[in-house]
Amino acid sequence: MERNLQRMAATRHDLLIIGGGITGACIARDAAFRGLKVALVEKNDFSSATSSGSSKLVHGGLRYLANFELSLVRESLRERRTWEAIAPHMVSPVPFLIPLYGTASTITLKIGLTLYDLLSYDRNRLDDPDKHMPRHKRISRAEALERAPYLKKDGLTGAMIYYDCQMYSPERIGIECIGDAADNGAHIANYAQVDEILVGTENGKRTVTGARVRDLLDNSSHDISADLTINATGPWGDMVMALAEQDGAPARSLIRSKGIHLITRKLTENMALAVQSKLGGHFFVIPWRDHTIIGTTDTVFKGRPDDLNVSEADITNFIAVINDGLPGLNLTRDDVEHFYAGLRPLVDTNPNADEKDSYGASRAAEVFDHADEGVDGLLSALGGKWTTSRQLAEQVVDMALSKLDRPAGSCRTATTPVQGGEITRYREFEEAALKRFPKLAPDIVRNLARNYGSRIDDVVDIADHEGRPDLLEPLSNSTMTIGAQALYSIRTEMARTLDDVLQRRTGLGTLGHPGHETLTRIADIVGEELGWDADEKTRQIAQTEKRFHTRDDVPSASVTAQ
Repeated sequence: MERNLQRMAATRHDLLIIGGGITGACIARDAAFRGLKVALVEKNDFSSATSSGSSKLVHGGLRYLANFELSLVRESLRERRTWEAIAPHMVSPVPFLIPLYGTASTITLKIGLTLYDLLSYDRNRLDDPDKHMPRHKRISRAEALERAPYLKKDGLTGAMIYYDCQMYSPERIGIECIGDAADNGAHIANYAQVDEILVGTENGKRTVTGARVRDLLDNSSHDISADLTINATGPWGDMVMALAEQDGAPARSLIRSKGIHLITRKLTENMALAVQSKLGGHFFVIPWRDHTIIGTTDTVFKGRPDDLNVSEADITNFIAVINDGLPGLNLTRDDVEHFYAGLRPLVDTNPNADEKDSYGASRAAEVFDHADEGVDGLLSALGGKWTTSRQLAEQVVDMALSKLDRPAGSCRTATTPVQGGEITRYREFEEAALKRFPKLAPDIVRNLARNYGSRIDDVVDIADHEGRPDLLEPLSNSTMTIGAQALYSIRTEMARTLDDVLQRRTGLGTLGHPGHETLTRIADIVGEELGWDADEKTRQIAQTEKRFHTRDDVPSASVTAQ
């Protein structure tokens, strides 16, 4: 991928996509596959907000059945299988245990899980048997406590086990989709902020003609022109909409739902838990990369999306919810190795209500054509969830082609593997990689195989090309990340900051602070490649370290788990 805003400004595009999260990435991929001239700009880094702030799940949304959103659940389950097929190195099944208390709730759950199985009737239509998922089953009280001894024992009668999927790195899937778009001619830029939506008049109608974009790396300004502009900015969606309106009022309202996650030591053996707390809502305990993710909360966030943070009060309140649901866990602040937050952009279907409900709000998506409000040339992709981002993108591109009066063509994103996904059976692929790189530690190979899939050789080859075998060594005693990954992220994946490399290319920083010595070592590698001086390296390290500290600027309300 080449970042070139001057070239982007010199080209007339069919589509300008604003937003480089998973929705924007999937739209760019689909549109480029169908032959459109595509530009995509992202004001921060790709997948740096909502797309990286999730529970790392690709799931059908079992709890949406309570709202009778059967079509959303079916769509999610179909897309879950699609992601398993096109990103086999990234998406894998994981069993979930739900403890049972009381006859009524057990019957309700049994009905729900039976319906969940029926709606996912095609879940095992995959070539890789390791991706197959059995139907739900019930286990005894004794077996439930054996698998999760810290469950609440009073009234426990057993547990249900069902299956969903999780991602090794949602950020890297976003990068892989962006890379596919770039390989098919799309012009891409991160750190490119839209300061103004350009609006002209055509046939007496206000028409969006593109956007004025500021390059945040050198502060230059560029006008990017396009026949159609797509707003795919997630929690910023209504703010971007407002830029196109004469009165500055967005055509649609959003509810921003804040969800925090805690990362701890490994608490379960390859099984997730779905737990209810009487303090409100439910939460998941999810095994992830030899650690555990506990999440998520679900509270209405009324601040600016750029000001999202995790406070000590957030953590304390969530720990209380967790210990109420799992009293045998006795989780403390010292058990929390890392934390992160994300904002879910939910379409506000009742904008006149005084009190907003993020927990009960639908996760359904909406594609809004602003021509209905008197502004042509602008579509907004609103709401939705990570799992259904590919399907939402297909809807957006179908609508875009119709507005551009172009043949729809066939969407190939459901059947074409993402970059690195050219793998038939992942276990066999990993075993072959272990044999192919006998000089590398097995855990290094496994980490590379998960992160890069079939492109693993491209990363390893960097060390040979540079004549630097040290680039194949782990960056610290506690990680399997190697220096070649840092160089690959800059040269191939448009990483421009130390935080980009740690959080969204290698994943080294997603489990907690890797240590100052490790940060310095990576900054040396990245800084040499990007031409940083000593002051810039110091600034980059300081900026990166902010992520590992809580901020208590805003008093926190009580926490409701999702």
